[in-house]
Amino acid sequence: MDKDYDKYPQSSPPSYLSNKCKDVKKEQPSTVTNASKNPPPSNTPFPSKVSTKFSDLLAFSGPAPERINGRLAMVGFVSALAVELFKGQDVFAQISDGGVFLFVGTSILLSVASLIPFFKGVSVESKSDGIMTSDAELLNGRLAMLGLVALAFTEYVTGGTLV
Repeated sequence: MDKDYDKYPQSSPPSYLSNKCKDVKKEQPSTVTNASKNPPPSNTPFPSKVSTKFSDLLAFSGPAPERINGRLAMVGFVSALAVELFKGQDVFAQISDGGVFLFVGTSILLSVASLIPFFKGVSVESKSDGIMTSDAELLNGRLAMLGLVALAFTEYVTGGTLV
């Protein structure tokens, strides 16, 4: 009989076989286990509490140094270009013309303003929203650091202002 079944394939097996298949299906134990009913816990870690110790915040891999330096570089790069445009002074002339006091004052102000949320335990990532993310701030800060160094180097090599 198997030969006849192979010769004339049908969409379903003959009735005498289908009844036996139903019986076999009923007899088979369920393969659903408790492990498949309860999915394993996700591997995403819970957000850890940010340390508020001064030494942890300003550590080499801490959250504050790169953010503070990036924010200062962004302010410095824009300020340096603005002074070049309006006064025609290069970066070195700006520093020697009283720029050190402005730099120190701005550095203290931005450093304290940047550290206050960290001391309160607020992480930068928790306040990121839309296009104003913490990653965008880091990238802009890094580009500003490179831009400020490139501006100073170019002015040193050429001996004059960039703009």
